[in-house]
Amino acid sequence: MADTLLAAADLLKVNDASIRDMEITAILNDAPMLAQLAAVTASKGTSHQYVKETTAPTVGFRAINDGRDLSSSEDTVVSVDLKLLDATFQIDVGLANNYRLGPEAYLAREARRHLRAAFFAAEQAFFNGDAAAGFDGLADSLDLSYETVVDAGGTTAATAASVYAVRTLPDESETALILGNEGQIEMLESSIVKASGATTGSYAAYYTPILGWLGLQIGTKYSVGRVANLTEDSGKGLTDALLAKLLEKLHAGRPPTHVVMNRRSLRQLQSSRPTDSP
Repeated sequence: MADTLLAAADLLKVNDASIRDMEITAILNDAPMLAQLAAVTASKGTSHQYVKETTAPTVGFRAINDGRDLSSSEDTVVSVDLKLLDATFQIDVGLANNYRLGPEAYLAREARRHLRAAFFAAEQAFFNGDAAAGFDGLADSLDLSYETVVDAGGTTAATAASVYAVRTLPDESETALILGNEGQIEMLESSIVKASGATTGSYAAYYTPILGWLGLQIGTKYSVGRVANLTEDSGKGLTDALLAKLLEKLHAGRPPTHVVMNRRSLRQLQSSRPTDSP
């Protein structure tokens, strides 16, 4: 797919001194859940490994003057391959240099927008994955056969949604976002490059790479849960009964720190509740 670049018309919108540019946006690309997640620096560059206890030691009481068989705990090494998140952009030098606050301000303005879009893409991948080049998300890992998944039974794909129960802690032991290369999402220096014209020839452009390596850690099977196949079909929306089933599947001693849903699921939950008090 061809690059989509800023044009002179975009400059005219923000170059008019009578127009206030206050970074107001009509694009819904916030990433509220990403801001709540614990973040872990990858154990090695662009890959991450951690140890998970998978077998508990066997202990018990014994009679005096009699012994018992000893055992030990067992660990499994889990590997996570990180994926490259790219928010690189390029702007025509002639466009940026004519911005009323200067080219540096124009590049910084565009960088903020690309970073916001990048975090939104990372949050989308956290929930839904990115089959093209990103990491597997919660929807990929928590299919209907997964132990902590509740199937709401809806069948209309166009209105399908999921609700997730997520446990994330500062000690990095549960669900976490993995950041590669010492935890940095790096914006490199802008440089002037020769770019191919849209129809012919070439032009000078500011080229600004923004790169980061990301992955998802799900500490244990009890770190996340899901109510799947919530739809607008009759009786297939979110209810307190479904949430109770979800919490029942999670570990009593390790409850979720967040229950995440979209506004339609929230509306379904509110509508399912009685309007009068017994």
